[in-house]
Amino acid sequence: MLISQVLHAGGKLAVVAREGSEAAIVRGATSSYALAMEAIAKGQSLAATIAAHGLGEAVDLPALLAAGRVTLPITHPDAAHMHLTGTGLTHLGSAAARDAMHTKLATEETLTDSMKMFRMGLEGGRPAAGAVGVQPEWFYKGNGSQAVAPGQPLTAPGFAEDGGEEPEIAGIYLIGPDGTPHRVGWALANEFSDHLTERVNYLWLAHSKLRPASFGPEILVGELPADIRGTSRVRRGGRVIWEKPFLSGEANMSHTFANLEHHHFKYDLFRGPGDLHVHMFGTATLSFADGIKTEAGDIFEIEAAPFGLPLTNPLAFAPAETGPTAVHPL
Repeated sequence: MLISQVLHAGGKLAVVAREGSEAAIVRGATSSYALAMEAIAKGQSLAATIAAHGLGEAVDLPALLAAGRVTLPITHPDAAHMHLTGTGLTHLGSAAARDAMHTKLATEETLTDSMKMFRMGLEGGRPAAGAVGVQPEWFYKGNGSQAVAPGQPLTAPGFAEDGGEEPEIAGIYLIGPDGTPHRVGWALANEFSDHLTERVNYLWLAHSKLRPASFGPEILVGELPADIRGTSRVRRGGRVIWEKPFLSGEANMSHTFANLEHHHFKYDLFRGPGDLHVHMFGTATLSFADGIKTEAGDIFEIEAAPFGLPLTNPLAFAPAETGPTAVHPL
């Protein structure tokens, strides 16, 4: 099952559920967030909660997306209680890249910190059931104010050096009243980053990640396939200037999702009742790595069959900043 949110008649938010090509409004559902909270309160699955509500009017989801009426598939009523986070160095990449990485692993004294962390994941990121594996790279992107709806611009700040796509899978989580994380489902995400800044020094990773991100348009409810094969592309002036397949899912990762989830939610800070989390799980495919220099107006497009409609966002840059941010004493 896939769920999404649309602006229906009169601009009113509605939840849409679909199986295959058939999509319909979920009766009596004011938002995906409210629906998920209801499922937690009743101790039942989200799918069962949707079934209990029943489906009403059929909708043409691709047409609504083209009309700009598909919003983020879930948000929090208070943006400060929605967390955008991510983890990296989690994917094996292509066979050629893996061969190159394993060759480098032979001489530890020459390894970069990134390569050392990658090796730690290879060796300890897939623990036995019930065991805790090695922790991954982790970063914060912002709160719900940085979540950008499908079709809307991903805007790099005025001080940015670059703005590049990162095609990823995100886990969507809601924290129950007792502090237990509940997985709502999975979605495509563009973990938009500044790769030129990141490349200067690994310690600037945090600076490069404090950027908006987009996810959706739909959430996959239920099990995630182990082998996910998608496509990421960049369009400019109506033509594709870069396109490449990307792999995700546990069959293509050095960590299990359970291990990555543990190392996020082990912090009490991230188990605040009612909080919403969008946690992005990394990628091995970037246009930047192939020498593409993105420009304002470029369109990022990410698609993978299990997740329904493609995630598309244009690139924009805020006006360049001309001086330091002033702080005024009280």
